[in-house]
Amino acid sequence: MSDHQRFSILCVCTGNICRSPVAERLLAARLGPSVEVGSAGTFGVVGAPISEPMARRLRAATVGADLFAARRLRAPIANAADLVLALTKAHRSEIVELSPALVRRTFTLLEFARLLEVMGPHELPVGTPAVRLRAAVPILATRRSPSPTSDDIDDPIGRSEAVYERVFGEIAQAVDRVAAVIVAPT
Repeated sequence: MSDHQRFSILCVCTGNICRSPVAERLLAARLGPSVEVGSAGTFGVVGAPISEPMARRLRAATVGADLFAARRLRAPIANAADLVLALTKAHRSEIVELSPALVRRTFTLLEFARLLEVMGPHELPVGTPAVRLRAAVPILATRRSPSPTSDDIDDPIGRSEAVYERVFGEIAQAVDRVAAVIVAPT
């Protein structure tokens, strides 16, 4: 597949052991082979696996949690992505501060899902998820507006199983919303 036919997404949270790896794995599973998805953390716990409460939930969703090593966000990693999805507005700010050129292709996951739903699949070209994402990102960058609700997904580290369950559900729902618009019906 040529570079133009591929599309890369980077998911970013704090430690790169809970939220961003879940978003990475779920997006990769839903968007298919034309989209490469990775993740990093603003304070990445370098080399660590996905936290066990989230790994259990990924396995229950029949998405692999193995062969993962957390990494720290660096400018070259961020700059290589076609789209950067932060898990909070603070993460988005840190990404844009690290690399100001990313401002128009960095969103929170919830913001991206919300803007895509308003856009709708009819505004995108027919093609692979990579083709549709490549068309969507510049359009959505012009349609930003304050959210009526928070665009942040809480950090579950050190909290109850119920919080892990809620956070996993929020990420999964956002990924489903993205896939509903980006993955063309077959």
